Amino acid sequence: MAQFTPDGKKIKMFKIKPLEIKNMPLPISTPFIKLDSALKFSGVAETGGHAKMLVEEGSIRVNGVTCLVRGKKLYPGDNFEYRNERFTIEAVTDSNEAE
Repeated sequence: MAQFTPDGKKIKMFKIKPLEIKNMPLPISTPFIKLDSALKFSGVAETGGHAKMLVEEGSIRVNGVTCLVRGKKLYPGDNFEYRNERFTIEAVTDSNEAE
């Protein structure tokens, strides 16, 4: 349905494409990683202070929910998002342990 301004001009409507989220693995060799460390390790944050700021302002989503806890423990299978990037925590085992 067309929309018009009060003076009768037709308003142009634009379709907005949803952002494509890039999925990237974040391999860890420990049982868990804290969110602020994961932000630094992934390159999302340059420093611990930057990571703290991103979390406190609500810019980070963990498993689809905004997270305000920078020390939240992330386990393999968990993911976090910032802008259009999603990082999934993956467990990496040392190949020497299998021998």
